[in-house]
Amino acid sequence: MKVFKFGGASVKDAGAVENVARIIKQFPGKDLVVVISAMGKTTNALERILDHYVKGEPAVWEKFAELQKFHEEIVRDLAVPGEALREKLELLFDGLKNNLEREPSDNFDFDYDRIVSYGELFSTLIISYYLNAAGLENVWADARRLIRTDARYREARVNWTRTEELVGAKWKEIEAAASKGGRSIMITQGFIGHTEERNTTTLGREGSDFSAAVLAFVLVARDVTIWKDVPGVLNADPKYFKEAVLLKRISYREAIELAYYGASVIHPKTIKPLQNKDITLYVRSFLKPEEEGTVIERSTFSDSLMPSYIFKVNQALISFTPRDFSFVAEDNLSELFRLFDEHGMKIHLMQNSAINFSVCTDFVPSKLESLIKRCKTGYEVLYNAPCELVTIRHYDPDTISRLLIGKQVLVEQKSRSTARMALTEG
Repeated sequence: MKVFKFGGASVKDAGAVENVARIIKQFPGKDLVVVISAMGKTTNALERILDHYVKGEPAVWEKFAELQKFHEEIVRDLAVPGEALREKLELLFDGLKNNLEREPSDNFDFDYDRIVSYGELFSTLIISYYLNAAGLENVWADARRLIRTDARYREARVNWTRTEELVGAKWKEIEAAASKGGRSIMITQGFIGHTEERNTTTLGREGSDFSAAVLAFVLVARDVTIWKDVPGVLNADPKYFKEAVLLKRISYREAIELAYYGASVIHPKTIKPLQNKDITLYVRSFLKPEEEGTVIERSTFSDSLMPSYIFKVNQALISFTPRDFSFVAEDNLSELFRLFDEHGMKIHLMQNSAINFSVCTDFVPSKLESLIKRCKTGYEVLYNAPCELVTIRHYDPDTISRLLIGKQVLVEQKSRSTARMALTEG
């Protein structure tokens, strides 16, 4: 069995959906679980709808109509025969409408999950019907009945044992229903799950990669392929590094490190479940599916052959000094970590000296102002913003020297394989 994951860019319009069918047809006879994201910028559109909804603004219905029209046009362009798809899609939009007619709850994250999750339901329903019409017999499965999570809305944690039971039972149904001698194909949603009470949850933004890994883990798939609009995993983001090249093979460990430091191709939580069961991960281009892309596997042989660069822009380097000039001790760190968590600010780099603790985090002025206000009694707080956080894996002096041209180093950290620097314009 193989698991495929198609992101929003790969299903953004009718032509993209037709391309998905062409890719699947290149793997005849293979049992497939196909995980699909919302189409194009649908998640962003639903977030705008949610914003109008919680504010009680009438524009919610204008945006709702635009979203419905967008999906109906894709159905029209795909020319799926019969009225069944249109009727079922209308039922889904009725469900979203009913949610929007309810009063917002006191929990924004709960409202987010029950509304924004509809994007994946729309896309998978359309694609499932199109694939059936194209001769790729499949079963549409609702991830709100498969992926069991806790009630930590927008960042739900998977209940692995119950998920394995639910997914396993569904897969057995699909295998039993498959044409004699034919293959089994399941179409399902990325990003979403459900609580024991059947409330909808999401696994975090860009969580569809993780959904694919969860399903591969519980079904013990042979491999997972994430289809992207890039050739594979590159050693840098081409937006910031013109000489970016393809990493043809890297290890699970290297992929985890790159994701942790901020590489955007793979969701940070995706790799570990695959590593635990030695499931190979491929990252390939849906624009050029004949190319091999990147293979992520157990072997670490290729990891150090080429340096990788991760750039996090629009950062703030914040320094805390106790006003009584006492040492920065465990109680100070515990207090500061708690405040960062309360403000929803993730620490990307940290460094401390005897009387100073510095962190690099995303520069969000409103959050930073609130944090400083909370800290001003006990600490003197200084910051540099905006600045840039650069991470180099498998560095050498030349790679560092090239990046420092015209830059001032605010903080620098080095280990045997990783160099990290907070930089500002020199």
